[in-house]
Amino acid sequence: MKWLLLLLIFSSSTHFYAQDKIEIWKPNKKGSFYIYWGWNRGAYTKSDITFWGKSYDFKMDNVIANDRQSLFKANLYFNPSTITIPQYNLRLGYYFKDKYEISIGADHMKYVMKPFQTVNMNGHIENSGTPYDGVYNDQAMMVDTSFLKFEHTDGLNYLNAEVRRSDALINVKHFNVSGLYGVGAGVLVPRTNTTLLGNPRHDEFHLAGYGLSLVGGIKLNFFKYFFIQGEAKYGFIHMPDIRTTRNPDDKAKQHFFFMQYNVVFGAQFQMTNRVKKSK
Repeated sequence: MKWLLLLLIFSSSTHFYAQDKIEIWKPNKKGSFYIYWGWNRGAYTKSDITFWGKSYDFKMDNVIANDRQSLFKANLYFNPSTITIPQYNLRLGYYFKDKYEISIGADHMKYVMKPFQTVNMNGHIENSGTPYDGVYNDQAMMVDTSFLKFEHTDGLNYLNAEVRRSDALINVKHFNVSGLYGVGAGVLVPRTNTTLLGNPRHDEFHLAGYGLSLVGGIKLNFFKYFFIQGEAKYGFIHMPDIRTTRNPDDKAKQHFFFMQYNVVFGAQFQMTNRVKKSK
């Protein structure tokens, strides 16, 4: 009888202790939000680019372009007055359900057409006052900067919304490692730096098209409020309405796939008090 009484007391105390025990902190919970900032490197597939205006209409095939990330300098990357010059990523997100988040963000990439490359060109140029007047029929053409400079360098701005899922892989007292994946869509608002056929340089923001993307990554949360995240993003960009000169009738269009690799740093906070007691 004595042993039975002790057993009952032990079971009761264990039960009450379990009722009061707070579950291990997990970052991917409903009601939390986050903000992050970081930097990217990008790569692009070859692209056919069509240019048209009052006196010209031509297409260049398989144009090569690269990104242009700024060399690391602390005064450039962390100075508030210059922080948006490098290729960067900014995102604000909210967990609307355990493991599921919705976010909005800006992916500031840069797209630089490789100068002095040779491409095949089709179309015509008339009355431009340059040596490039003529009819082109699948003609090899070296793209000299006196003919064309074409860059989305301030930048190739992909403004997008994403839905992601995060799953905890490792969860200990002050650290959590999660895997994440998701999909996104948005608009392209490039500031295209262009000089074409001797026209004055044009460089203004313009809504040019749309993008679609997939993302995956690894996230390390530490000390509850902070995280470092590595991401790989793959997507498609279609811009049918690119401004090229100060004349609004002069346009270009292109589409291509892109690859983006990001390292970002952020903070995460719980908006609702969801302390759960284990059963």
